[in-house]
Amino acid sequence: MDFLEKILAEKFLEVEKMPLEILQPQPQRPSFKAYVKAHPENVQVIGEVKRASPSKGDINVDVDILAQAQAYQKAGVAAISVLTDPVFFKGTIADLKQIAAVVEVPILCKDFIIDQKQLIRAKNAGASLVLLIVAALSEEKLRELYQQALDLDLEVLVETHDQEELAVALTLPEAIIGVNNRNLKTFEVSLSTSITLGNTAHQQIFVSESGFKTSEDVKQIADNYQAVLVGETLMRAQNPQAKVQELQVVRKGVQV
Repeated sequence: MDFLEKILAEKFLEVEKMPLEILQPQPQRPSFKAYVKAHPENVQVIGEVKRASPSKGDINVDVDILAQAQAYQKAGVAAISVLTDPVFFKGTIADLKQIAAVVEVPILCKDFIIDQKQLIRAKNAGASLVLLIVAALSEEKLRELYQQALDLDLEVLVETHDQEELAVALTLPEAIIGVNNRNLKTFEVSLSTSITLGNTAHQQIFVSESGFKTSEDVKQIADNYQAVLVGETLMRAQNPQAKVQELQVVRKGVQV
């Protein structure tokens, strides 16, 4: 069984037990898309709070998540991603709720979302963005969850891994396009995925996810991507704020 199948099997069990929450009013957060469009001169960073992963095991389980999130905000991240999967990533929805209470930037609920219950839960916890993974959903379910997210006033990062998935994502109006350099079956990472799929001809915002350790890594995709999502590198950094700023590389040739 590959990683994605294993995670989804566990996720179905989790969601089955999950109550359907009543939607609660939340403070309005800034728009991730609006921020990125207003700051095209640099590659923007989505800083991730990530304790562990299926491939790397424990990354930083003793992290002070509030201090980490506040360091990201001070560094000028465009958003903060919070892993909320308890089994494989050692995160919780409570992490997201606590972080939402102390920062003002957009917050991404990073999970394997397969049901509307998760969208409502994320919204109630303070998320303003959610992740939908093309590889994890039928096209019909993807479209259904995408519309439900928009109806909840959530922005949506639609994650892709190849040309076929990208073609599907590009048919979703207003989607933020994510290209994950991590193969979800093997969990191997290669920036060549983003290099291959990046294309300035598209009007959507493109986010390259996973595998970024240095500014030189980010420069490889800077022309075709407006943002990068970075987890492990920031979670291992002695100075997360400085590392975020290192990764905010200049996008050459961009009209400001």
